[in-house]
Amino acid sequence: MLRFCRIFAGFCGMGIKAIGVVGNPNKGHVLESIARLTDWARGKGLEILLEKEAAARLGVRGYHGGELGSRADLVVTMGGDGTLLQAARIMRKSSVPILGVNMGTFGYLTVINLNEMFDALEGVLAGDYRTESRMMLDAAVRDERGESFECTVLNDVVINRGNYSRMVDLETHVDGQYLTSYRADGLIVSTPTGSTAYSLSAGGPIVLPVLNTIILNPICPHTLTNRPVILPDTVVLKIMLWTREAGAIMSCDGQVTYHLKTGDAITVRKSDYVTNLVVSPRRDYLQILRSKLGWGGSPASTNRT
Repeated sequence: MLRFCRIFAGFCGMGIKAIGVVGNPNKGHVLESIARLTDWARGKGLEILLEKEAAARLGVRGYHGGELGSRADLVVTMGGDGTLLQAARIMRKSSVPILGVNMGTFGYLTVINLNEMFDALEGVLAGDYRTESRMMLDAAVRDERGESFECTVLNDVVINRGNYSRMVDLETHVDGQYLTSYRADGLIVSTPTGSTAYSLSAGGPIVLPVLNTIILNPICPHTLTNRPVILPDTVVLKIMLWTREAGAIMSCDGQVTYHLKTGDAITVRKSDYVTNLVVSPRRDYLQILRSKLGWGGSPASTNRT
C-alpha cells in the first residue's frame, strides 16, 4: 500500500517533532553521521532519540526499541539492510515510518544514500514523500515439551540444516492440508520484501512488495521438481522438522536464531504488524531493481532507427 504524504499532510511531515535513530556503530562513519544528523535536527527544533547501542558509543542517553518506536514520529536507520531489518523487528508494535539510509554495500531497503539524507529529510518535514506498507510474518515454534519461541520478520524465516551434514525433511501443511515433504538443505518462507534477499539467491521469484503473498522456497531440494510456490497471505503454514541429526536452525531475518529438534512444529502466518517504509522520491521499485541487479541497457524502442 502506498501512502502519498503530500495529501495527508497532517499525518506526515507537519507532525514530526521527534526523530529516532537506529545505527550500526560498527560501520564506518555511522557515528560521525549520527552526530551530523543530531546537529541538523536540533537546528530544526527537533528532538533526536538514539537506540541504545549507538547511544552508548556516543555517551548519551539511549532508548530500547519499543520506547523508541512509541516516542518517535520518524525513525532513521543508518547502516545497511540488516540495520533496517533490526529496526523493523524491535519496533514492530509501532507504525512509525522508517527511512533507511544506506551505508552498507547493497541496500534494497535502504534506498536513500548518505549524500541524499538531508534532502530526503527536508522533503519529509515538508510532507512531500510517500510510504509503503510492507507485510511481515509471525513464526512460532512449539516442541513436544511445551517450550516455545516466537519472532516477527520483515524478510524471511529460514529453516536450514546448519552445520549438520545431512539434508532435513520438512513436512509442510497449508491451512491444514498436506502440501509435500521437502527433503532439502532447508526451506525459506519469505515476504515479497524478502523475495530479493536469500530467496532470490536460492532461485526464488522476485515479487513486488505491493503484492501481499507468502513465498515458499526450498533450498537445494533433493527432488528437482520441488520448486518455489507463491501462496496467498491468508494461509497458515505448519512445517514439521524430521531429521536423524541433532537438529536444525531456524533463522529470523538472519539475525535471531533458534535451535530446532526433530519433531518440532513451526507455524508461519501473516503478522498483524506492518513496516512502513519511507521510499525514495527519485527512484521507484523497478528502477531500484535495474540498478541493484545490473539490468543494463535502454528500452529496445530507443535503439530503433
